[in-house]
Amino acid sequence: MTRAPDRILPGVILMLAFCTLAPMLDVAAKLASAEIPVAQIVTARFLVQGALMLPVMLVMGLSLRIARRALGQICLRAIFLILSTFSFIAAISVMPVADALAIAFVEPFILLILGRVLFGDEVGPRRIAASIVGFAGALLVIQPSLAAFGLVALWPLGTAFFFAFYMLSTRQVAGYMHPVAMQFHTSWTGLAICLPILIACEGTGWAEFDPVWPQGLFWLWLFGVGFWASLSHICMTYALKFAPSATLAPLHYLEIVSAVALGYLVFGDFPNALTWAGIAVITSSGLYIIYRERMVSRRVVRAVA
Repeated sequence: MTRAPDRILPGVILMLAFCTLAPMLDVAAKLASAEIPVAQIVTARFLVQGALMLPVMLVMGLSLRIARRALGQICLRAIFLILSTFSFIAAISVMPVADALAIAFVEPFILLILGRVLFGDEVGPRRIAASIVGFAGALLVIQPSLAAFGLVALWPLGTAFFFAFYMLSTRQVAGYMHPVAMQFHTSWTGLAICLPILIACEGTGWAEFDPVWPQGLFWLWLFGVGFWASLSHICMTYALKFAPSATLAPLHYLEIVSAVALGYLVFGDFPNALTWAGIAVITSSGLYIIYRERMVSRRVVRAVA
């Protein structure tokens, strides 16, 4: 059953809102990283996001309890999100947001390969070739970043890798848990994992983990990390209620445009020619994979019919 155009439009608008708001999370995290350790920023994200999602859960009448069969997947989902978030914030604390985001956009290619290996998803040679080209585009972004910032330029690859596993774990639990409840439980589970680690690292002098007491505007930046994460992901969640993922997926690449604009306005960062070339290759490869997946899906539907 297809969705009517008047229902698809709100989904498109909400997805565009996600692409605009999600980089605000990255900007807040980069501002906070000037004085706040990366692990503390990650912990703040889960704390604020969980607190903001609590009234949403109550208003919607969703259960605050986690079903036993979902507990393991929620814990796994939280771990992968922690690792993905930590990797990205560690990257943008040193390098421009747009550069890091462009590298992290190889995640759909990793997800494609993992889906083939772990679930036996059909992946043809054209999509495999597009994935290889996409990785080559990432190398165009990594090469100048590696020269300018050192090995920290590889952190976004960690983001892509862990976020791909995060998406796979989401795939396992999405069939029987409401998206808002999934977000809420992941937030509090993530906090339960991060907080003891942060407390144990206090006074160790470990730059990425030893917590500090925020001063002045840094409270606002920490709150902003959780706030923009909550708002952007709610937009994405409800976008998928109105429009199919095949319609929304190409719009996701507009997040790079927002990241470039915000990076330039807030930090004065602007990608060089080689980075732009890498962004173009990654985006083109990703859009081609989306196109091929839609073609394969239509072929399967016709075969079934």
